[in-house]
Amino acid sequence: MQPLPYGRQVIDDTDIAAVEDVLRSDWLTQGPAVPAFEAALCARSGARYAVAVTSATSALHIACLAAGLGPGDRVWTSPNTFVASANCARYCGADVDFVDIDPRSWCLDMEALEIKLRRSAGDGTLPKIVIPVAFAGRSSDMRRLWELASEFGFCVIEDASHAVGATHHGLPVGSGAHAHMTVFSFHPVKIITTGEGGVVLTNTAALHHRLCALRSHGITRDAAEMDCEPDGPWYYQMLELGFNYRMTDLQAALGASQLRRLDTFLTRRRHLARRYHQMLSGLPLQLPLEDPFDESAWHLYVVRLSLPAILQSRREVVERLRNAGIMVNVHYLPVHLHPYYRRLGFSPGDFPCAEQYYREAISLPIFAAMSDADQDRVVSELEHAIR
Repeated sequence: MQPLPYGRQVIDDTDIAAVEDVLRSDWLTQGPAVPAFEAALCARSGARYAVAVTSATSALHIACLAAGLGPGDRVWTSPNTFVASANCARYCGADVDFVDIDPRSWCLDMEALEIKLRRSAGDGTLPKIVIPVAFAGRSSDMRRLWELASEFGFCVIEDASHAVGATHHGLPVGSGAHAHMTVFSFHPVKIITTGEGGVVLTNTAALHHRLCALRSHGITRDAAEMDCEPDGPWYYQMLELGFNYRMTDLQAALGASQLRRLDTFLTRRRHLARRYHQMLSGLPLQLPLEDPFDESAWHLYVVRLSLPAILQSRREVVERLRNAGIMVNVHYLPVHLHPYYRRLGFSPGDFPCAEQYYREAISLPIFAAMSDADQDRVVSELEHAIR
C-alpha cells in the first residue's frame, strides 16, 4: 500500500487554472493577484489589513520589526512550536525566553505566564513581545493573554500558522480581537497552501504601513515620505533596511483559489478529528483537548502515548507505524533543547511540561484528501503498534 503522509496539500484543476491565468498574464509578481489575495484574507478573517509574504517565518520577522523589536528587548513564546516562533526574535537581535505549556491544551500556559510576568515586572525584565502559538489548529487562551498584555504593556503577535480558518470564542482567528498582529502559514502541509508563503494580519494602519515597507526593501515611491523632491516618475528611495519578502502573483493566485475551498477543507479535517476521537477513545492514549469555545482547524491530530501502560518506547511505536506505511511525525522537539538555544543557556528541565509532552507525542495523519478508509488503516496499525 502507498505510504500515508501525516499531512499534504490538496490541489485541483481550479488551482491549476488560477496559476495558469497568471502565467498567461502580464504580471508574475507585483501585480494584481497579491492585493486580491490579501483582500480575500481580510474578508475571511475580519482583519483590516493583510501583508502577504514569502513564508510564515518572514511574516514573524517583519511583525517583530514592525513592533519595534531590537537588541536589548525580550520575546517570550512557547517551547512547543517550530523554531521560527523564537528565531524571529533572534533575527532582530533580541533575547528569547519561553513559557511552559498547559498539560491539556499543549498551548502556552496562562497561569505560568502570569507568574513569570509578575516576577519579571519586579526585576525589570518584562518582554516587549509575547508570541502565543495556536498549536495544531487551536489558539491559546487569547482573552486572558490580551488582559495580561493590557496590564503589562507587551505586544501580542499570535503565531497562528496552524490555524487558518479556526475560531476562538466565536471569532475568526486573525480578526485582531486579542492580538496586535496574527501570522498564518501557507506551507503545503497547512490548511491551505501557496507552495511557500505566509501573511501578517493587523487592524492598525501604522503597523500595516511599516509591514509593507519591510516586505519590499524598505523602499517608498511616495514623494511625501522622501527627503527631497523626486527626480521623476521612476524615482524611489530606500528609507530603511528592508527585505525582499514579497509573495509572487503565482503563489497568491493559488492561495486565493485554495481559500475559496477553505470551508470544505475544514469540514473534512473536523470530520476526521471526530472519527479519531471516537475510534481511539479506548486506547491508552491522551487525545487532543476538545474545547467547547473553539473550532480548531486541525492542522495536526496529536496523541500522547501513556507509556507506563505500553511496554514499547515512543520510538518503537513510531518505527512500527512507519514500517507499515503510516508516516507519523512528532511535533515538536522543544525549541529550548535545540543545540543553538542550549548554547544560549537553556537546559533540559527548564520547561518540564513541554519536555514530557515531547517524550509522548505522535502526530497522526490528517489532511483534507484523507479518506475514511485511510483513517481506518491508521487506527488499525496504531492498535497493532501499541500491543
